[in-house]
Amino acid sequence: MDFKKEPFFNGNSAWEDVGNGISRQFVGYNSQVMMIIVKFEKDAVGTLHQHFHSQITYVASGKFEVTVDDETKILQEGDGFLHSPIFFMG
Repeated sequence: MDFKKEPFFNGNSAWEDVGNGISRQFVGYNSQVMMIIVKFEKDAVGTLHQHFHSQITYVASGKFEVTVDDETKILQEGDGFLHSPIFFMG
């Protein structure tokens, strides 16, 4: 993945259809964190996945059910979560 290093961004990047009623727009990212805007159509379900960087999610509108590790919560407008992967150095 290329890293977007600019300190400022605007909402002009292209929307990407990722299927199953979900689209996303990359805002900014580097090797530690990524910020994207994601739109879910009603009843759309994302797939379980992992990131090598931290993920911060903020719910701008609607309700969103999310599972982080083994805990599932329903988030609504104004809620969010932070998930940081744990890396082991050997």
